[in-house]
Amino acid sequence: MQDKLSDEQLVHLARRVLDIEARAVEQLGERLDESFIAACRLCAGITGRVVVTGMGKSGHIARKIAATLASTGTPSFFMHPAEASHGDLGMITQQDLLLAISYSGETDEVATILPLVKRMGAPLVSITGNPRSTLAKAADAHLNVAVDEEACPLNLAPTASTTATLAMGDALAVALLENRGFTAEDFARSHPSGSLGKRLLLRVSDVMHKGDDVPSVSPDVPLRDGLVEMSRKGLGMTAVVDGSRNVLGIFTDGDLRRTLDDGIDVHQTSMSEVMHAGCVTIPEDILAAEAVHKLEEHKITSLLVTDSNGKLSGALNIHDLFRAGIM
Repeated sequence: MQDKLSDEQLVHLARRVLDIEARAVEQLGERLDESFIAACRLCAGITGRVVVTGMGKSGHIARKIAATLASTGTPSFFMHPAEASHGDLGMITQQDLLLAISYSGETDEVATILPLVKRMGAPLVSITGNPRSTLAKAADAHLNVAVDEEACPLNLAPTASTTATLAMGDALAVALLENRGFTAEDFARSHPSGSLGKRLLLRVSDVMHKGDDVPSVSPDVPLRDGLVEMSRKGLGMTAVVDGSRNVLGIFTDGDLRRTLDDGIDVHQTSMSEVMHAGCVTIPEDILAAEAVHKLEEHKITSLLVTDSNGKLSGALNIHDLFRAGIM
């Protein structure tokens, strides 16, 4: 198929779409009023969940809004309006709130379940582009997302309207987040596999090497034995500890290179003579993200970990933090 548009025309059309959708979102801010406040109060006041519903493209947006609400501290899920009339309406209880989305406000599948929801006593918040529609009039709070035009050249395909609806859903979710005092730690608990979750939930003790995997030697052993311990544990360093596991120092691959350059005899030199005393350590019970900060601050690649009594309890290096997804 032969291309009908030039490169310049393609870029021009793309800019037109972005301009139309940006204006649609900008107009929402000018339209926020008591209805938005009422919607927030209703959502914040329920003891159940926010059940979001919508059909077609509005349904796709509804799923995203439900997911955003759920991940930001407002228990929520999506309910398909057509399935609701065939049993799924049982998902809603009197303690829940229905957030119904329809740009026309007249979608049959959504309108059908409204009397049942109202009879149940669950509050209703609607998002439409028509304040005079059936859905808007039935709602306890209505959010108006009307747009002047769709970005589609035919002014038919939902484009600017769906963008506006999604933005309104985000505004509602973030307002509820702030009102609830939702923190980054709360967010992490609902995203344990995400990078933020790992940074806010994983402790040093979760990623460090423990037990026999921790390289350590006493200060009086020959450097030769220290090198054997380093090779056996494979962390590029070894701790030097006393009989009570107090950390006296550390010896790393970098120290080894400098030692060999000085021509030191590995058989006759003790670890206490070549170790780096007063080394940087980190407590095992703090966030692993703090270990990243400490490595960067001191420009090092390995850390010794201590327990609540200051005794050696573990070791980690930059590769451990990479594998854990902290960096």
